[in-house]
Amino acid sequence: MTELKPVDQWSEAAYNRSFDTNVRGPFFLIQALLPDLSNPASIVLNASINAHIGMPNSSVYGATKAALLSLARTLTGEPIGRGIRVNAVSPGPIATPLYSKLGLSAVDLKSTSEALQSQIPAKRFGKPGEIASAVVFLASDESAFTVGSELIADGDLGL
Repeated sequence: MTELKPVDQWSEAAYNRSFDTNVRGPFFLIQALLPDLSNPASIVLNASINAHIGMPNSSVYGATKAALLSLARTLTGEPIGRGIRVNAVSPGPIATPLYSKLGLSAVDLKSTSEALQSQIPAKRFGKPGEIASAVVFLASDESAFTVGSELIADGDLGL
């Protein structure tokens, strides 16, 4: 869930909704699924480059994604003995319908998109398939020694 707004416009309900969706949900889903995961298994959490950068209006969203990164690093110590790895993918801006759901007019959406794209050293938005490939890699045996890590796919936007 992505809800972006200035810090002074957040209500407690909206804050809780973001943390419930982006942190609480994945945590309790993992807890529920752990007994059913085989050896080997891989959990890949969907974080965001916003956990690393100070983008305006993203304080709560960035905090939820930083919590997921912490979860990937710290949780991994528990199920690793059962052959279950935990990692995270942190995408940057990806060409998805997300941006059209932010409530911007067509003109504002276009200018926001162009402004954001100009900040990305790769000069383009990522493609959903590029993120899917990163997840497939972390879920595969090809990354069997990758544990508690973050794969950043952001066109060099954040780091």
